[in-house]
Amino acid sequence: MKYKPHQVLDCRKLSCPMPVLKTKNTISKMATGEILEMIATDPGSVKDIQSWANHAGQELLETVHEDGCYRFLIRKLK
Repeated sequence: MKYKPHQVLDCRKLSCPMPVLKTKNTISKMATGEILEMIATDPGSVKDIQSWANHAGQELLETVHEDGCYRFLIRKLK
């Protein structure tokens, strides 16, 4: 990963819509410009997080699939 997250959110073993809801809640408490790393095991998270980031005006910096987990790096823009 190219970016160093300010916070890590572990959403492994949670299914839709929990990873997105927890991500939304956590991002709302972070400062503008900070980066959140969210880790999930639900394959549906890939599409869900992309859609949410576009809709919410946040920047999805990176998505990585490794060791059965999906890692998302999201920069808070607003």
